[in-house]
Formats: sequence, C-alpha cells, structure tokens
Amino acid sequence: MSRITPYRRLFSLPGTRAFTAGNLLARLPMGMFSVSAVVMIAGARDSYALAGAVTATGLAATAVVAPWTARLVDRHGQARIALPATVFAALGFVALLLCVRLDAPDWTLFASYAATATTPNTGGMARARWAHLLAGDAKALHTANSFEQAADELCFMLGPVLAAFLCTTFFPEAGTLTGVVLLLTGMVLFTTRRATEPPVAARVPARAPLSAPGIPPLLVVCLAMGAVFGATEVVTLAFADAQGHRTAAGVVLGLQAAGSCAAGLLYGTARLTGPASSRLPWCLAAMTGLLTLPLLAASVAGSLPLLAAALLVAGMATAPAMVTTMTLVQQRTPEGRLNEGMTLAVTGLLGGIAGGSAIGGWTVEHLTPAAGYAIPLAAAATALLLSLPTTRSPHRPPAPLIRTRPGRRTT
Repeated sequence: MSRITPYRRLFSLPGTRAFTAGNLLARLPMGMFSVSAVVMIAGARDSYALAGAVTATGLAATAVVAPWTARLVDRHGQARIALPATVFAALGFVALLLCVRLDAPDWTLFASYAATATTPNTGGMARARWAHLLAGDAKALHTANSFEQAADELCFMLGPVLAAFLCTTFFPEAGTLTGVVLLLTGMVLFTTRRATEPPVAARVPARAPLSAPGIPPLLVVCLAMGAVFGATEVVTLAFADAQGHRTAAGVVLGLQAAGSCAAGLLYGTARLTGPASSRLPWCLAAMTGLLTLPLLAASVAGSLPLLAAALLVAGMATAPAMVTTMTLVQQRTPEGRLNEGMTLAVTGLLGGIAGGSAIGGWTVEHLTPAAGYAIPLAAAATALLLSLPTTRSPHRPPAPLIRTRPGRRTT
C-alpha cells in the first residue's frame, strides 16, 4: 500500500481540506511572532535583553490564559470564541508594532505582548475536529494526529525563516505585520467551516482535564519534552556562533524540524500494536538515544555540518513521541473538554521550552556550547523516566449521557 494512501483517505472526507488550509495559514505565524518581535525590538531599542524579556512575558501570559481560552472554546464552540480571541490578540500585536515604531515606554511593549496571549491553540482545535470526524476509527485518528504534528514542525521550521527574511529584507515590522494578516485570514477561513466543527455539549463535565486520571503525569512529561526543544535551540545558536557561523544556526535548527516532519508523516502510515501508553516510553527511549548524536558531534568532532546531520537524525524521534503523547491526552481528557486538555499539554511544552532555554543558556555561558547538548539529553531521559508510570492506563468511567445543542443524545 502506498505511503500516501492513508492521507488521501483522510482528506477525502468532506470539509477536511478547507479547514486544514485555514488552520495552516493561522498556524504559520506561531513560528514567526517571537523572531519578529526580537528583531523589531532589538533593532529599535538596541537591547536583546529587553527583547527577550518581552517575549518571555508573552510566553508566561500565554501559559496562564491559553487554558481559559480553550475552556471557552469547548463550552461555546470554536467559531464563537476563537475568532474574537484572535482579533483581540491581533490588536495586541499591532499595538506592539506601533509602540516600537513610536518609541513608546518599555512597559507598553510588555503590556502589548501580554495581550496577544488570547491567541487560540490552532493545532488543538484542528485535532479536536479530527477527533470528532474520526470517532471510533483509531487508525485514521492516528494518521490525522501524525499529520498535525508534521504540520506543527513545518510551521515552526518555515515561520522563523520567513520572519527573518521579511524583517531584514523590507522593514523591521514586516514580520509582525505579515503574521497578523496570516493569522486573521487563516482563522476566518477555519472558523467559517462550520460543518466539521465539533458540536458543543449543553452540559460540560465538572471534572477539569487537570484533575482527570492520567493527565497530570502526561503534563509533566510535556514539561520535560519542552525542555529538550528549548535547550536545543539556545545551545545550537551558541554553538554556531562559537564556530563563526551564526547565520547558519537557523538552517541547522530547520534540519531538525525537517527530520521530525518527515518522521511524523511516516509514523502516520505505520501499523501500530498495543496501546499508546505502552508506546510512549519506547518513543522517548528512541529520543533519548538519538540525542546522544548531537552531543557527540559537538563535543568530540566539533563540526557544525556533522552537528546538522546529527540533529536531522535526532529530530526524527520528536514527532512519534509528540503524536503518542497527544493521543494519550485525547484519550484521557474528559468528554467535552478536549481543547482545554490539549492546550494544557501545549502549556506544559511552553513551560518546558522556557526552562530549557534558561538552563541551556546558563550552561553555554558557564561551561561550553558543546557541553550544553547534555541538557536536552538529560531532559529526554527525564521524560522517559516520568513516562513509565503512564504505561498503566488509568480507569476511565463510561462517558455520561449528554445532550448536544442540535438536540440529539450521544454517549
């Protein structure tokens, strides 16, 4: 059977191509905004410290606000919440652009970027649509989750490159401005495709995803995996700079994302055996093993081309681990609160990225850039150890009978 056959079947479902196109447009700016903000603020204020503090504030605000936004999406529907939330976030990005342009006080930059925290979790909403459309078809849902993870990697690979190109080729605000246009356009296209939107339950389960059995351990695993990504990015930037090839760092990191994207698409066509809870430790074990390659390439060979090849191979373990984790989150999140559950997982990843970036930065500054690659390796090993208790699936009581707004009863 052809490798593309499962994806061809996936997108033969009515409406799937339309909502995917809109979602990808809205998701691409997620890899653009932070880079654009750093270039814009550092260029205008001559301070990378200020630029980093502003983007870190936005990350922290997102970690707090995003689960609440997702809860509203679950309660009232994607179209009713996601579009207004996106408009509010877009106004925050425009305010940031104007504050930088008009040389407003520094505190206005922090306030403007914090306002962008209402940006909905576009990837989570797409996964929720797939879960609704493919209910009962675990194989097709695995393919859909793999596609979404590959799309994440593609957007975070292309986003920074596009942002850097726009900011340096045209004017410093071009990256942010383009990102706002793409975000709004994509969200309008996505939310107006109502036929594939999951129905809203009239009665939302009282149990929050955070207190659901099996979810807290998965969030801790997400925290550790986020540290892998955050540390790898900072350490790679430092290593390339030390080698005298700072501009090549984006290409090197892009290769890691490319490896993950390719592996995600292949993983979507694989025949799986056993529950996702049993596969997760194996996926994380593969990630841990492959992350020894960048450490060896940097510390033993000290070669940037060899490091790029090592990151390409190591990146191939990322997508299977993330797909399996998100599958478990879907399975263990209470009915009617899927967006909130997946957004909590993303929040865990963001927290881990922030922590990994800080630890990686300290390591390269006080030790060596090569030694910094021990941090993502240690984080992956930690994720592996933390995943072991999740191999036993928690007991999940039968879903209560609920009434959806269209007036039909479902289980």
